[in-house]
Amino acid sequence: MNYWLIKSEPDVFGIAEMKAAGTEPWDGIRNYQARNFMRDEMDIGDLALFYHSNTKPPGVAGIAKVASKPYPDHTQFDKKSKYYDEKSKEDNPRWILVDFEFVCETPNYVSLEDLKAEAEGKLEGMAVLRKGNRLSITPVEKKHFMAVCKMGGIKKPNELA
Repeated sequence: MNYWLIKSEPDVFGIAEMKAAGTEPWDGIRNYQARNFMRDEMDIGDLALFYHSNTKPPGVAGIAKVASKPYPDHTQFDKKSKYYDEKSKEDNPRWILVDFEFVCETPNYVSLEDLKAEAEGKLEGMAVLRKGNRLSITPVEKKHFMAVCKMGGIKKPNELA
């Protein structure tokens, strides 16, 4: 199993919307590295920290899991979508997505400051803590995933899958 951190702005699509949706296509990703993570490395059942970005304070609000194999992102073909890509063709799509399924909210919100407080301890090397990291999807080491779950009040993170 792989572990991930997925970022979303809570005023666009937050953990409450994820919970209400149950399962949601993770569309609109327009970064090749993030796309490649979804296309090449994500597997059904992988767990992800659901991170609220571009808010005060940013941080981990819940857990989601990969619920589908990768498939073409429909927004790349929709001329009315802000994610439309005129260079992408239906017979050769440029952008893909996976569906994510809601798992749980964290009982305690884990702010970026909380994460940074552990940057030289149990979360050392975590991608979201690196300066300049702006990727909306990043891999997370299992030890980091488990530590963040515990910080968030999830008593048995091993039982989430």
